[in-house]
Amino acid sequence: MGNIEEQILRASKEIIVKFIETGRVSPTSFSETFKNIYYTIEETVKGPRIETPRQQSGEGPQTGN
Repeated sequence: MGNIEEQILRASKEIIVKFIETGRVSPTSFSETFKNIYYTIEETVKGPRIETPRQQSGEGPQTGN
């Protein structure tokens, strides 16, 4: 894992901890909320992710829900 990825993960963890402490995140919404936070920070740092035609058609990697 590169330095940028580590910093994105660290920032995401700090934000989710604050949300948990203030009661804004419940155990049932943790997974989706963490993904949203992580990908928002990643997009801010790296720019928007470009999806391949395969991912756009729904054949790309699945996220475990």
